[in-house]
Amino acid sequence: MASSKQQTTQEPPIDLPVGFNAWLLDCAPDPNCDVCQANWRQLTAARDKGDITQAARHATEIRDHASGVH
Repeated sequence: MASSKQQTTQEPPIDLPVGFNAWLLDCAPDPNCDVCQANWRQLTAARDKGDITQAARHATEIRDHASGVH
């Protein structure tokens, strides 16, 4: 019985279309909310580094302001 060696490769990360990222990060921070302003700065930094996942988390926090989460 011959053993076969399975070769694995890591695929490069998928870069989402610009329009999708824009939709994902669509939010507007409340100018009177310190939490929103902090999340906006963190969102911008994450987006500029190319970390869309982290940027999306901050966008969610900003959108949650309207529901009274913070």
